[in-house]
Amino acid sequence: MPAGVCGCCGPLRPRYKRLVDNIFPEDPKDGLSKSDMEKLTFYAVSAPEKLDRIGAYLADRLSRDVVRHRYGYVVIAMEALDQLLMACHSQSIKPFVESFLHMVAKLLESREPDLQVLGTNSFVKFANIEEDTPSYHRRYDFFVSQFSAMCHSTHEDPETRTRIRVAGIKGLQGVVRKTVNDELQAIIWEPQHMDKLIPSMLFNMQDADDLDRAGHPSTPSGSGQDGEENPAALAENCFRELLGRAAYGNMKNAVRPVLVHLDNHHLWDPNEFAVSCFRIIMFSIQAQHSHHVIQQVLTHLDGNNKSTPRVRAGIVQVLLETVAIAAKGSVGPTVLEVFNTLLKHLRMSVDFELGDSSRRNSSSSVSSVRGRESDERIVQNAIIQTIGFFGGNLPDYQRAEVMMFIMGKVPVYGTPCHTLDTVKIGHQGTKRIQTMLLSSLIMVTSGFKSKSMSAALPPPFLDPLFSISLMEDSELRQLVLEILHNIIDRHDNRAKLRGIRIIPNVAALKIKREKISKQDVAFMKKHGQQLYRHVYLGCKEEDNVHKNFELLFTTLAILTIELANEEVVIDLIRLSVALQEMALNNEENMPMSIRCGIMALVAAYLNFLSQMIANPPFCQHVSKVIELRNMDAPYLLPEHIFRDKCPLPESLDKDDRQLYFQTADMAECLAGPGYNAERLSIPYIPQVTDEDRLTRRKSFVDTISLQVDIMSSSLPDKQSELAEEITFETLKKAIDTTGLEEQEREKRRQVMEKFQKAPFEEIAAHCESKANMLHDRLAQIFELTIRPPPSPSGVVSISAGHTQHPSVPVYEMKFPDLCVY
Repeated sequence: MPAGVCGCCGPLRPRYKRLVDNIFPEDPKDGLSKSDMEKLTFYAVSAPEKLDRIGAYLADRLSRDVVRHRYGYVVIAMEALDQLLMACHSQSIKPFVESFLHMVAKLLESREPDLQVLGTNSFVKFANIEEDTPSYHRRYDFFVSQFSAMCHSTHEDPETRTRIRVAGIKGLQGVVRKTVNDELQAIIWEPQHMDKLIPSMLFNMQDADDLDRAGHPSTPSGSGQDGEENPAALAENCFRELLGRAAYGNMKNAVRPVLVHLDNHHLWDPNEFAVSCFRIIMFSIQAQHSHHVIQQVLTHLDGNNKSTPRVRAGIVQVLLETVAIAAKGSVGPTVLEVFNTLLKHLRMSVDFELGDSSRRNSSSSVSSVRGRESDERIVQNAIIQTIGFFGGNLPDYQRAEVMMFIMGKVPVYGTPCHTLDTVKIGHQGTKRIQTMLLSSLIMVTSGFKSKSMSAALPPPFLDPLFSISLMEDSELRQLVLEILHNIIDRHDNRAKLRGIRIIPNVAALKIKREKISKQDVAFMKKHGQQLYRHVYLGCKEEDNVHKNFELLFTTLAILTIELANEEVVIDLIRLSVALQEMALNNEENMPMSIRCGIMALVAAYLNFLSQMIANPPFCQHVSKVIELRNMDAPYLLPEHIFRDKCPLPESLDKDDRQLYFQTADMAECLAGPGYNAERLSIPYIPQVTDEDRLTRRKSFVDTISLQVDIMSSSLPDKQSELAEEITFETLKKAIDTTGLEEQEREKRRQVMEKFQKAPFEEIAAHCESKANMLHDRLAQIFELTIRPPPSPSGVVSISAGHTQHPSVPVYEMKFPDLCVY
């Protein structure tokens, strides 16, 4: 009877349980029973409503087997689950998936590496299945956490550790594939998940053997069998896939963990891994999202403004890499923000460097201070390279804005400079900032091509640039001239004109030029005198070296090629004659080397100009003078004066007219149609501007300290009471006015001759400068004398410590007759 009862209970069990039990053999080593598995699969496909029960029963059995350490049956259960999952695609699979994920979670929670790898492989197979309908309630938070933990495995056995890490990366890749395309799973992009996903990938990408390979985004690693078991290669592929699927709104959450990881692991110095990571990022994301990455790096740079110089340099170099990739594509609205942030950090770096140098005497370790200064130089050079490279790759219309923006940051006397407070950093810091910003401008303007000079050199850009060219620093003047060359030379003729020399055959240079446009003619009429003036003043600086004269020669030659019509040619010849007269008269007491250098510059330029305008008599006259100099005065030619240890004369003989270019002879050569040779008889005189009136060739800090110097010199000093002795001769000279009358008559004659023969543009520029000076003086007087009109309110008020007089009603005010009608 008992046996009969037991026998009749077996058939009472549900069929799906019997089918599930049949797939498990008595000995787990025999593996899954294929025939019984086919029966179970057929049953599940025929009755999909039973799938959830099948999954729940398999999950119960698997849980018991895991607890009892019967890992053979665990493997069989997971194999059966995988086959059922691949075979069934009906709507009823949703509850079955929940049971499946529950079983995978059980395996991942175990401490056995084999079970963790088994659960991961099953999850990856599930991730590759495309579901017909989205899931509204499924979450993958546990799997992100567990797979991330596996990626950081520290197992004692290296092979086992690699297996676990590879499994963790594959699991994360499965999570990414399963969620990023599902709009209902946007939660995966939230910071709490990205803070686990991204660092897990980067942690495995730090393998030193794979750094070089990781830096080449064009050939993704990880393809093939080796890549499947290489954690670094697999993590890189997963990282690329994740970034490639990131939308615009998710970029911040995707990039921020990268920056945090690099901070936590001190990977900015050295920054090879950081550079490789951001190269991967820039090549993986969509092009229109590039500016968002740049914005993130800039923000991170601001957050590290007090870090060590090498850390800041590493961040700037990473920014350079990102900019280099994004410059040709879409950079969005961050163009000026990039430059503003970089200039701010440039100023901070100069502050740090000068602060360290000022503390050098009180520092106990001089070598460490010097090391920090050199590190700050690395930061500054990286910033300049970034500014120049980014600006040099922008379109011309954006590059013009950037040029104006950078020039607005250069400390120049007479222009407000709000962001770079140069009073605090002194002369040395100001010069360093000027040098670095002008160097970046050279890089930005390199290759810049503008159709009209008025657009490329507007007054807000040209005026401060010329102000710098008047400073007593040869290096700054060289940088200014190089910037002008980049902008004016639109046909790339500079390389052919390199080096100041007597060119025997200019036609052999094959110089490219076009007919000057009307816009450029108007530009020269408006700004030509300003250009000539700064060339004139720049030639007589006592600290000029060979390179300064080379750049001045190139400037004159490029002006001739790009902007010279018949009128400009005459002006350039007048300028050359004025330079020659300045060197001969030597009213400035210039050294003999500078005087000879000016004479050599004039000879080289007039030789070039005579051949460019193709005037045979003019060429003959210039060649004759050069030949005589070769024989009698070689120190007046560039091939000799700029050599080392060139013998210099004691003085220049004005009477030897054959050694100098004569205005009358050149006017005779140019007589005829096309050129107004009569203007050559008018000597060139540079126009007077506010710069000469206020600070003639003074640096920015010198002019700021001018007021202090005047105040200190006005204080009484007993040692300085060295008054000139008053004698009868001095009184006689003071009374005698004959010499003054002659000077006055000569001055009137020159003024009349100038207004009769000088070009209208030069006269207008001269009058305009005087009018500006008059307006400035009137404005100062009005500010001191004019007070605000009385208020009709009749209220006595006290503001800013000053009592204002009681006002009167409007009807009692007395107005002038001209104001009443």
